[in-house]
Amino acid sequence: MSRKDSKSMFANVLGQLGNDISQPTGHSKSSSPHLLKVAAGVRHIQERSDLADRLLKDAEHIVELDPATIEPSSIVDRYDPAYEEIAIGEIAQSMRERGQIVPGLVRPIPGKAGRFQIVYGRRRLAAANQLGIKFKAAIRELTDEQAVIIQGEENTAREDLSFIEKCSFALAQEHAGFKRDVICSSLSTNKSHVSEMIKIASAIPRDTLLKIGAAPEIGRPRWIEFVEAWERASSPKALTDDVMSHRSFPDLSSRDRFAAVMKALSPKEHATGTMKEPKRAELRSKGITLARISYAPSGVKLNFMKNVPTEFVDFLLARIENLHEDYLSQTSRAEKNEQSQEN
Repeated sequence: MSRKDSKSMFANVLGQLGNDISQPTGHSKSSSPHLLKVAAGVRHIQERSDLADRLLKDAEHIVELDPATIEPSSIVDRYDPAYEEIAIGEIAQSMRERGQIVPGLVRPIPGKAGRFQIVYGRRRLAAANQLGIKFKAAIRELTDEQAVIIQGEENTAREDLSFIEKCSFALAQEHAGFKRDVICSSLSTNKSHVSEMIKIASAIPRDTLLKIGAAPEIGRPRWIEFVEAWERASSPKALTDDVMSHRSFPDLSSRDRFAAVMKALSPKEHATGTMKEPKRAELRSKGITLARISYAPSGVKLNFMKNVPTEFVDFLLARIENLHEDYLSQTSRAEKNEQSQEN
């Protein structure tokens, strides 16, 4: 979808939401909190899209630059070389056949004449360097905050950064001194989510994360379990370093490296020496998985699937107290029956 088409879509969505929310008093029910959240999210995306448009339009023209004059971003967002090599190879093949169709975005480096920093199009730059050709880019004066937001927008548009890479990206921005609102904009999320991501990335040494890799199949719930296991272990660094020192470790997939380290951090059965795996179950209805349940020593966790509407979760929460009362009543009746049978 082109940026023009997406902006039209955003405008239409906001218009519909505005019609639903801004009705005259007394003629419509109060606005839904879910619609308000959707409207706020759409407006946020539209604002970031408008910012990118302004930045690119203000760049006077597209130039061809020597890749050697362009330096990487100071905020690292990836650490899976294998993934990058494959992706860059595909882009290089396309550029070899058709040339660089979409230009990148760079900004001048203060105090370094003729030197630039990549903002947008990092993999196209790597492909151009690999092919030995010039890199097409717009040159624009940008603040650090503007640059990191545009860098984050590129990742959000592709949606191929793994969860742990996003956590590391957030932590790198905080270490660089960026404010939380800038970090939120670069990742298109809220402050509470950013705080959790920074906590996860800061709890685990970076060299450990780099050796595990991007682990794209591992999402937020599993990384939270990982951090909990790390904090429970008496010597987590020694345990994980021992696992990662094995010769076969680098040959494993990123997902299997995560599993191997997680296994080392998890509690073991003293009698058999085997790993104690947490009990897991699924909450299903009409053949559809609604949630996954994990019975771990730290407590039972219920994680709803992405396709479950938030309205259903709210519906369930509104009835949880009654369900708990039913459970207590049922338990009480069962205990009375047992006592009567014993008597």
